[in-house]
Parts: sequence; structure tokens; C-alpha cells
Amino acid sequence: LQKLVNETFQKLWFTPTPHHDKEAMTRKILNITDVVAACRDTGYDWFEQLLQNLLKSEEDASYKPVKKACTQLVDNLVEHILKYEESLSDSDNKGVNSGRLVACITTLFLFSKIRPQLMVKHAMTMQPYLTTKCSTQNDFMVICNVAKILELVVPLMEHPSETFLATIEEDLMKLIIKYGMTVVQHCVSCLGAVVNKVTLNYKFVWACFNRYYGALLKLKSQHQEDPNSTILTANKPALLRSLFTVGALCRHFDFDQEDFKGNSKVNIKEKVLELLMYFTKHADEEVQTKAIIGLGFAFIQHPSLMFEQEVKTLYNSILSDKNCSVNLKIQVLKNLQTYLQEEDTRMQQADRDWKKVAKQEDLKEMGDISSGMSSSIMQLYLKQVLEAFFHTQSTVRHFALNVIALTLNQGLIHPVQCVPYLIAMGTDPEPSMRNKADQQLVEIDKKYAGFIHMKAVAGMKMSYQVQQAINTCPKDPVRGFRHDESSNALCSHLYSMIRGNRQHRRAFLISLLNLFDDTAKTEVNMLLYIADNLACFPYQTQEEPLFIMHHIDITLSVSGSNLLQSFKESMVKDKKKERKPLSDEETESDSNSGSESESEEEASKPRKLRKQVDSDSDSDEENDINAVMKCLPENSAPLIEFANVSQGILLLLMLKQHLKNLCGFSDSKIQKYSPSESAKVYDKAINRKTGVHFHPKQTLDFLRSDMANSKITEEVKRSIVKQYL
Repeated sequence: LQKLVNETFQKLWFTPTPHHDKEAMTRKILNITDVVAACRDTGYDWFEQLLQNLLKSEEDASYKPVKKACTQLVDNLVEHILKYEESLSDSDNKGVNSGRLVACITTLFLFSKIRPQLMVKHAMTMQPYLTTKCSTQNDFMVICNVAKILELVVPLMEHPSETFLATIEEDLMKLIIKYGMTVVQHCVSCLGAVVNKVTLNYKFVWACFNRYYGALLKLKSQHQEDPNSTILTANKPALLRSLFTVGALCRHFDFDQEDFKGNSKVNIKEKVLELLMYFTKHADEEVQTKAIIGLGFAFIQHPSLMFEQEVKTLYNSILSDKNCSVNLKIQVLKNLQTYLQEEDTRMQQADRDWKKVAKQEDLKEMGDISSGMSSSIMQLYLKQVLEAFFHTQSTVRHFALNVIALTLNQGLIHPVQCVPYLIAMGTDPEPSMRNKADQQLVEIDKKYAGFIHMKAVAGMKMSYQVQQAINTCPKDPVRGFRHDESSNALCSHLYSMIRGNRQHRRAFLISLLNLFDDTAKTEVNMLLYIADNLACFPYQTQEEPLFIMHHIDITLSVSGSNLLQSFKESMVKDKKKERKPLSDEETESDSNSGSESESEEEASKPRKLRKQVDSDSDSDEENDINAVMKCLPENSAPLIEFANVSQGILLLLMLKQHLKNLCGFSDSKIQKYSPSESAKVYDKAINRKTGVHFHPKQTLDFLRSDMANSKITEEVKRSIVKQYL
């Protein structure tokens, strides 16, 4: 597919256009920018991937059509923008069509990201756009994209003029002081590239830093004097801006270098940490959030700060505290995500630089300190990030999953500990999250065979917890299949990964069926959840359901008869017998065995009658129920216990019936099946019947009426007796 797409787009977009054919060029530019505009919300990975692949494919060739086409496109895009500006200044409809302008500039940024050299000669043309008057969303997009372009391109210019650089610095500084978070972020980032790599104008940045840092110190001392002072309320916008900007500046500049602070002995990063930590304990959530954002920025420049005890406590308490605000949780996860993304970019850059010099270098010298650091950092926070999967809010789950995916892709932790959590996330209602979690599992399975199978049952149990957390209506039992036309099992992807290996598949199915055993003491709703999954798994050969039914029979013959036995043992012959005072254990065991055999007779007598007289079966059933009702003990605990434990057995009976209906098996076929027979015999595909749904009514009623905790009424007793019979 990728090959086809690459070839198609190479023909459509990345083949040089003859110089005289202006019309074709314009058409091409409009097409590309339209597509870029349409992908504004879904991201541009495809475009970057495409460019990268095409340029890479001709790296060693003498004739480079794609490179030539790219140069043409970039030059014409810039020309197009300038013409477009002219036409706007002539007309009255300024800003009407600036969607096109945004798309053109975004496209230029995408080219710069892959091949910044293409834009070097146009840097001077782009700079004035930093002074765009900002009124609409589109204007901000223009500024941010221009800042991103200059950040990539200015460091590559040979001998840029002083005035040009000074103007850029001034423009960026004005934007940082005036506009909101997104603009500040991109402008500080651009300033970082210009100052650190080109102008070395450290005093300029130091002055800006001190302005905001000083403001924070002042606001802190005011807050310490009187937390409820009205001055603070009036200064809140200044406080929020200072927290964010100090953080953003610390992300891109290391103020502990002599270039900034001179020979002062003050440790700037610790002072900043202390200041920002102070405001994370503020009463106003907005202030807390901005302080945490600031911290996240500072940690990118100095990751070692994340080992500080107070930071660990802050992050882990926010992530694990059930009552903590969702916004703070999301922000902590975003911080970790940004840190890992930056590390990833850094590692890729180091890798590229290494490839350039690899031939002369000695491998021993290539120690990668940073990945060791990020690995230790993720070990600290991993448990809490994984636990964030069990949050009701999908945004929290979304960022937690992003952090885990980045951590796994960079190989920072042993993947086995994440497997059950990823299985659980594979049941998320949102397709994008399910796919991401499933993808991670596939990657792990490729590298480490058997890990998925090893953690499969733990993963199923965890997926039940995720479903419980997501379940908005606590009255309704959690179900194990999708409520759409597919009715797929929630864990169908997990099953399809395991089913290929017969040994793993059987071990997995048996472990699930063992949870239904009365000794396993699994809660009823979880059993329903697992039965749902077993009913809806994507079985392909007859062997799979037959194997399950075979094991259900074995479980039922043991658990089922134990259960009936224990119920019989709790019955008494009649009320007189029960009230009789017992002298010692001997008489107790005597009276028990007596009552047991008689009540057994009594309860089973109508059964025999029923076989003879079929027409009268309704009243017979009544007699049955009444006969057993008479023998029920006064203490109702064993009854409730029976009702509870029997749910597992009922579910297995229903499951067996469901699989039988679904696959159209005859009793004799089920009877004949033997697990030890060669695999070939049962390798035939299943003919699924349509419209067969798994609906274990008794268990659903049991859960909905909350019978386990309800008062024992005559009606409840009757329903339990019905179950027994």
C-alpha cells in the first residue's frame, strides 16, 4: 500500500513541472494546500512520511526529480503567498480568505520540517509575518507556523544580517509578552534556536527571564503575607502568564550557564523549582495547573529534577488520588508525554549525528546517558500512570496510554508489566484508543513470544475493572461484548492473538473456566463479563467451542453436584426438628443425616410423578417448590450463599447452550468430542448461526435486583428454590 501511495503522489505532486506551465503549477499548489487544510485536525504525519520516503529513495541517485519538484513547490508557494497578500491589500475583504494563507504557510512548515534547506533563501520573506495583526484563530496559526519555520531555517543561514536577526528577536519578544500560551510556546522555542545557535544574545533573554521571575517572587511574598489579599486576585492574569513563561524560558535556555547569570553562585534551576512548587499548592486550580505546566517545561531542560522527593510526591499524589481534579491529572500526564517526546526527538537527532561520524568514531565512547535517565524516571511514575487507565474520563485514559506507548517504543521499561493494562485498554469504547493499545500488544508479541499468553487472564480481569470504571449506570451490570451490530467480545483481539497456538489457547480457556468454580469465589458480575466474552470470542474452528463445552461438562459434574449437595445439607425435615435442642455433636450429625435423606425424598418425590403425568406439570412444579419451601432453614445465609455460588454454574449452563445454538452442534457431537484427539478432526470452520444472542436472564435479574445484599422475602426464597430445582 505504502509503495502504491508513494508512487501515486510522486506522479501527482512530486514530479517537476515544466517552467512555462504556470497553470499546472498553480493547480498543484491549490491541490496540496487544500489537502493540508483538510487534515488540520487529523495531523500531518502522512505528509511528512511521504516526503521523507520520496526524498530518501533518491538520496544516492544522480538525477533527483523529487528534490527538484520540492524546490519548485516551495518557491512557488512563497510567490503565491506574496501575490495573495497583494490581492488582499487591494481589496476590502481583508482576512476573509486567510484559511488559504494558513494552509500555504502550514505546507511550507511541513517542507521545512523535512528539508529546512529549501526555505533558507526565503527566511527574510517570512520574517515580516511575525508582525501579523492578531484577531482571528487563523492569524495565530500564521504566527505559530512562521515561528516554527524560522526556528528550523535561521540556524542554517550563512552570515544573516545583524538587522534581520535583531528584528526577529524583537518581534518574538513582543509576541511573548503580549499573546497566549500557544504563541508564547512557539516563540520561545524559536528564540531558543536563534539565540542559542546564532546570535548568542544571552543578555536579551536573561532580562526577559528576570522580568517574569521577579514578578513571581513578588507575588509569592504577597501570597505568603496574606493569601486572601485582593491584590492577588487583580494580579492573577500576571501570575498565570509568569508561571507559564518562566517555565517555557527554562525549557529552551539553561540559565545556570555563565553566559546568563555571570559569576553568581545562585542555583537558578533549584530556585525556579522552589517557586513553581510553591504555586502548585495554591488554592486556585488554574494557578496550580499553570505551575505544573511550568514545572513540566523546566523538567525537559533538567530531567534530574524529577527525582526530587517533592516532585515525586506531587506527581504521584495527583495521579493516584481519586478526588484530585481531572485537569491536574491530565496536565501531569501531558508533562510526562512531552518529556518523552522531546527525549525521542533528541535521541533521533543524536542517531543522525552519530551516523554522519560513525565511521571515524569509536563505539565505546558512545554512552547514551539520557536514555538511562528517562528509563529511571519512567520507573518512578509507571505504576501511577498505568493506574490512570481506570479513570472514568476518557481524556485521562488517552494521555496515560500515550505515555505508556512512548515509554514502550523507546524501550525504557520491561514490557511484561504493561501487558495486562494494555489488554484492559483494548476494551476501551473509543476505537482510536483500542487500536493503539492493540498495536502495542502486537509489537510486544513480535519481540517476546508468550508474554501475552502469560498475562492474558490478569488482563481480562483488569479489563473488567476498566469497564466498571467506565460504566456510567451502576444499576446495569457490566457486560463483556460491544453493544453494536457486531456484538464482538470486548477482548476479541486478545483471543485472536492467542488462538493460533493450541497449547496457549487451551490453557487460557481453562483458566477462564476455572474462575467459575465455586472455590474460586469470583464476583458474579465478573463471571457474567467473562461468560459474555466466551460467548462472543471470534472462534474459527469447531475445536474451540467444543473444547469449552467439554470443560464446562467436567466443571458442572464436580461443582454442580457439590452445590446441590450443600443445599440439601442445609435443608431440614420440618420446623419441629430444627427447634429441638441438641445435646452434643453426635446427635447433631444424626439429626442432620436424618433430615437430609427425608427432605431429599420429599423434594424429589414430585419429580417422579411429573414424568408420568405431563399435562399437569404446572401444578406439579408448584408442589415441588412448596415441598422444598417447607424444608428451608430459618437462617437464610446458606440460601443467599447458594444463590450467589449457583450463578457461576447457571452461567456455564447458559454458555454451553448458547455455543450449541450458535454453532449448531448436536448432543452426540458434543458427547463424542475428546480433547486428546488429533487436531485435524475438528479443524473444520464453524458455520455461525445469525441472530443468536447470549442473554443469561437469571444472572442479569440476580445482579439487577442486587439479591446478594437484599432482604430475604418469601418471593426471594421462591426464586432461589426454583434455581435449585
